[in-house]
Amino acid sequence: MRSFIALPLPPEITSLLANIERDLQRFGADVRWCGVGSIHLTLKFLGEIDPAVLPGLARALEERVAPRAPFPVDLGGLGGFPNLRSPKVLWCGLGETEPLARLQAEVEEVCRRQGFEPDARPFRPHLTLGRVQGRRNLQPLLDHIRIGAEPVEARFTARQCNVYRSTLRPAGAVYDVLKEIRLAGEGDPR
Repeated sequence: MRSFIALPLPPEITSLLANIERDLQRFGADVRWCGVGSIHLTLKFLGEIDPAVLPGLARALEERVAPRAPFPVDLGGLGGFPNLRSPKVLWCGLGETEPLARLQAEVEEVCRRQGFEPDARPFRPHLTLGRVQGRRNLQPLLDHIRIGAEPVEARFTARQCNVYRSTLRPAGAVYDVLKEIRLAGEGDPR
């Protein structure tokens, strides 16, 4: 079972991202757009896991994550990985927040203790909007992102962390929530 751990987004943020996606789609670039129902903030990609490990992983995550207080997350500008000269992924960036980095580090540590390999790359928080499939009409889109796109100014409160199953289909991945973990702590999330 292909799985990952992520923060879900509230409806007002998915609506904003849907508007951004629509604006970017007008360039007709060869990009497979994620669609609003698929956008999330990945904390840890687990890959293929044995469903039997899920209960132990969920319990360990809940013990470590649930005591954390909800915290604000700011959306930032648009960009691409590895860069905007030759992107494979187009994204909406996020402001660096200490609580988000700490939550991701705690998720990573729980997963390591459960036998998962640590991520080789540093955590770069982002919301994937689309995956570049080819070069058709790409340059005008990239120019717009670099110099013409309106800044993304929005904030949401991270209130839960979910474990998801990802089912790959020809039309794109379908995500199902396997476990919701509410951030139920109080006070300063730092």
